Amino acid sequence: MKTKTLKKNKVNVVTLGCSKNLVDSEVLMGQLKANKFDVEHEGSGDDHQIVIINTCGFVDNAKQESIDTILRYVEAKKVGAVEKLYVTGCLSERYKADLEKEIPEVDAYFGTRDLPKLLKTLKANYKHELVGERLLTTPQHYAYFKISEGCDRPCSFCAIPLMRGKHISVPIEELLTRAKTLAAKGTKELLLIAQDLTYYGLDIYKKRELASLVDQLSDVEGIDWIRLHYAFPSGFPMEVMDVMNAKKNVAKYLDMPLQHISDKMLESMRRGITKQKTIDVVNQIREKVPGIALRTTLIAGYPGETEKDHEEMLRWVEETKFERLGIFTYSHEENTHAHLLKDDVSEKIKKKRADAVMAIQQEISFKLNQEKIGKTYKILVDRKENDFYIGRTEFDSPDVDNEVLVKADKDTYLRIGDFANVNIYEANDFDLYATLV
Repeated sequence: MKTKTLKKNKVNVVTLGCSKNLVDSEVLMGQLKANKFDVEHEGSGDDHQIVIINTCGFVDNAKQESIDTILRYVEAKKVGAVEKLYVTGCLSERYKADLEKEIPEVDAYFGTRDLPKLLKTLKANYKHELVGERLLTTPQHYAYFKISEGCDRPCSFCAIPLMRGKHISVPIEELLTRAKTLAAKGTKELLLIAQDLTYYGLDIYKKRELASLVDQLSDVEGIDWIRLHYAFPSGFPMEVMDVMNAKKNVAKYLDMPLQHISDKMLESMRRGITKQKTIDVVNQIREKVPGIALRTTLIAGYPGETEKDHEEMLRWVEETKFERLGIFTYSHEENTHAHLLKDDVSEKIKKKRADAVMAIQQEISFKLNQEKIGKTYKILVDRKENDFYIGRTEFDSPDVDNEVLVKADKDTYLRIGDFANVNIYEANDFDLYATLV
């Protein structure tokens, strides 16, 4: 038995899913540390008294990964390698009753907004004064920055409102305090995230206030880059683009998931936008901010998607030439509006269609990267890996976009978290190779 080696109040927090979950874990860890807990993120040792799993419930693959992780720690608990096991997050919010019945070995399940309850179970106090205090799991120089919680959009395929509830914006004053706290600890890049950035402010200010928020955040001393993720195309506040042009530290980058382009699909998905309006929004953004890097996400194999719809998407991707693009295969989620439809596209065809989109995008990305050869870019150095320093330009977000590799030879020294000017000498589909200027 290993119970004797378990360290009292040592907590291992395991995070699954998206960057929004990661922020929740960081806030939880900050609270635990303030309560004198010894806490680490995804620790590999077996001396943790307590394990907290922050789950994802977004699509089938993510749900399965969450369940597999829970079962793995249930086994660890059985052999005495863990004393207490708690589960929180989206899967737990959505399927709490089922999980309690199917996996009773877990000590307690909590939802997405149950942080005070979880802390109380651990005999810890929820400290209201810790506004913006987090234990970062990312490198110190960048941080995901959640500006709101929940979503009011009626998208037919999405279960997020079931797990995260209605849209709630965080007041600007509180976000400024959080940004200053992060900057004081060395954070240089804020990656703004939400279920929907576009909606920011409507609930508390009765108007869209994303532009005002970004403008004020850009004045926080020490913040060198602000990056915008997950904006909705319908009702997008174009004045944000004016702020992007006016402020040097607002990266010329926008992540806007568009999901599809066929009018039939967009209507069935309940996206509140047409093909032409989507094209107009993209064109307007590019006109307002020349050189902007647009990232989008699409869905392949949504119910009723025909070969004609798929071909329409392919042609549009080819014509639009997004700087960054990802695609998911459709997941049939219960209690969503789309679940009423027949999931009539086979997994094989879904994958084939997704692969066809990515083949086009790979070619687009290769051509765009070739155009960067011989040019100089400012990069933020994220890490050192083997013989290379690895960084990103303002047009790239961590984990999902291009990386810039600089050979770490005897004449080249870069510090993680610093900016550097580099010259691109080689490029492939998703990586750029550079020398220090």
